[in-house]
Amino acid sequence: MFKPSAIYYEKEIENYELGKKLLEKYKEVPKKEIENHNNIEEMRKKSNKEFPYMKQNLIIGVRKTHKFVENHKTSDFLVPYTSSGCTASCMYCYLVCNYNKCAYLRLFVNREQMLEKIIKTAKKSEKELTFEIGSNSDLILENSITGNLKWTIENFKNAKKGKLTLPTKFDMVDDILNLDHQGKITIRMSVNPEEIINKVEFGTSRLKERVIAINKLKEAGYNIGILIAPVIMVENWKELYSELIKYLEGNLSEKVKKEAFFEIIFMTYSFVHVKINEEAFPNAIQLYQKEQMTGRGKGKYMYKNELRKDGEIFIREQMKKYFPFSKIEYIV
Repeated sequence: MFKPSAIYYEKEIENYELGKKLLEKYKEVPKKEIENHNNIEEMRKKSNKEFPYMKQNLIIGVRKTHKFVENHKTSDFLVPYTSSGCTASCMYCYLVCNYNKCAYLRLFVNREQMLEKIIKTAKKSEKELTFEIGSNSDLILENSITGNLKWTIENFKNAKKGKLTLPTKFDMVDDILNLDHQGKITIRMSVNPEEIINKVEFGTSRLKERVIAINKLKEAGYNIGILIAPVIMVENWKELYSELIKYLEGNLSEKVKKEAFFEIIFMTYSFVHVKINEEAFPNAIQLYQKEQMTGRGKGKYMYKNELRKDGEIFIREQMKKYFPFSKIEYIV
């Protein structure tokens, strides 16, 4: 259970039920009032080596940006929702986008306003819409602090239209297993070989626990997706990912194997990741490999096309071997 070392909060959260609950829940934790959760000057000034310690703080505010972004993968819209950032420290995390400005966990207490916009948008649409509510955070993790995912499912079940989807790397799902979700929720578990989890995805759940959580969620009637993501081309990567897919085939329930879909994403990296990781995690493995990578926009890297194509062929072969009837939504 996450216990913050300090809390930074906007005064306005005291006007919301959830804000009051969080302040009471963490009444013993040192607090500092801030003007804007997007601009915490003392956090910005911290050195990269302090990055893991910044992750121990909790920021609580009111979300003011509610712009839906069109998406064309497993949802129709990416939706700003009840949190941003995370307590874990995955070395490739795309939220580490601006040095120390946005990867720590921020909670937003105006959940009623955010869910209401989703429900209204779904109702007005001629077609059934799916909303990705976890693109900026991990809502299974967040739920263990706020109860927001449980609250969301309970308050969305009677909406006449619309579906919700979210990804996670955590196994703390027991709180939502007995909810009446009306089949409107898709939870997509991200998996990686145990060696990658240990060396790269610091502070997340183990592979075994993630698979157990998938089986529990499916038994509870949730729609299930499985993200093999990100695929990282370490020296023995083909062996690792072949063993991962084999492990999934052997440990997922028959219900999951029959109905789950897959998403496969190769790692992208950046100059910012390089700089933070070499100071924050000096003993960790080096994910940037010059001979394997090429530029992808300003300061960003991806695997070279020939490696990426070879990787896709390999992953498809392994999936055909172990999951011949499962749908792969996309490989990117």
